[in-house]
Amino acid sequence: MQLVVARIGRAHGIKGEVTVEVRTDEPELRLGPGAVLATEPASAGPLTIETGRVHSGRLLLRFDGVRDRTAAEALRNTLLIAEVDPEETPEDPEEFYDHQLIDLDVVTVDGTEIGRIAEISHLPYQDLLVVRRPDGGEVLVPFVGEIVPEIDLEAQRAVIDPPAGLLDGAAGEAESGEAESGEAESGDGSA
Repeated sequence: MQLVVARIGRAHGIKGEVTVEVRTDEPELRLGPGAVLATEPASAGPLTIETGRVHSGRLLLRFDGVRDRTAAEALRNTLLIAEVDPEETPEDPEEFYDHQLIDLDVVTVDGTEIGRIAEISHLPYQDLLVVRRPDGGEVLVPFVGEIVPEIDLEAQRAVIDPPAGLLDGAAGEAESGEAESGEAESGDGSA
């Protein structure tokens, strides 16, 4: 199975180094010297990491055969892709690969069915679970422990404890009409 582990950014200096936007929780494993990575677009690779270092909080990589700024700049926005065994799991039991989360059923702590995880959106400060509702709508759930207290891979389920209002926006247009007429809150605790 192939996983995107980084995106190449700007060239750094004149000797072929590039900045990378890391998209893995295991950069030391996936982006270490000697790692051979496929690329998107495929015509840019495969690329073999020659060296890596951290500079001002950014990971800098140099690839075999990339010796100057021009060659490094030509790689900008290229995705780096690692081959990963589908049975492999992260070392930390609280971490998951995207492919493990896709298609999990999503339920609230009281058992209410919400939908299925359609994708994971990786934002700079947190990840979001994109949950497709049975009615075709979507809800974005911040992937943090307070809101997603349990991931059960054996049961193929993610349990969420949504704060007030998180699921309201995904309920659809029918409820928005009720909200405008002042009938949105029923007082029975249902959301």
